[in-house]
Amino acid sequence: MAQNPLENIPVVTRNLLYVNVIMFVATLINPAFMKDTFSMAFPLSTEFRWWQPLTHMFMHDGWMHIFFNMYSLVMFGMVVERALGTRKFIWFYLITGFGAVLLHTGVEFLEVRHLIGEYPGIDPQSIYNSIPGVLGASGAVYGVLVAFAMLYPQAKLTLIFPPITLDAKWWVIIFIGIELVTGITGTQMGVAHFAHLGGALFGWLLIRYWRKTGKLYR
Repeated sequence: MAQNPLENIPVVTRNLLYVNVIMFVATLINPAFMKDTFSMAFPLSTEFRWWQPLTHMFMHDGWMHIFFNMYSLVMFGMVVERALGTRKFIWFYLITGFGAVLLHTGVEFLEVRHLIGEYPGIDPQSIYNSIPGVLGASGAVYGVLVAFAMLYPQAKLTLIFPPITLDAKWWVIIFIGIELVTGITGTQMGVAHFAHLGGALFGWLLIRYWRKTGKLYR
């Protein structure tokens, strides 16, 4: 009997893949309920629920969104999980996911505060409720990418298009630079750039902390 190729993927990465796919299928079946219930609403919105900081990282909006996130998760997550170990990797993934939404929400708070200051007569609750929810594994995946680049900085990576090969550390620096510029300038709307940056930042901090304390491989 042929072996299931997914069994070669480490347990945490494999189960994260399963959960994301299950949540995506459920979203295809009932998109309104799934997005309203499990995406991350602005914390002062009437749509916010306490579980959304966790569940938002298992939600996706479209086939390309989930494909690229899951491709990156499997490609880099299986390597990072084998290096860090199962228990440490799940904590790493969750913390970077929380860090992603923390930075994203922090930036939203600053934007809302500025908007209310500009229009003092406006109803703040109407602003809170109008802020789109955030969803996706991208923040945690960026954390995984940073971990891979820190653990294997000289690993050669080639993009599908354009087919350029660089060390992992340089690709990650380029990606983060692009996210920072597009996030600040707002040139690519509809993408949670600061969530990506938050996941990358918390991933960098975690790996640095574990290295400094001698706990990276323990």
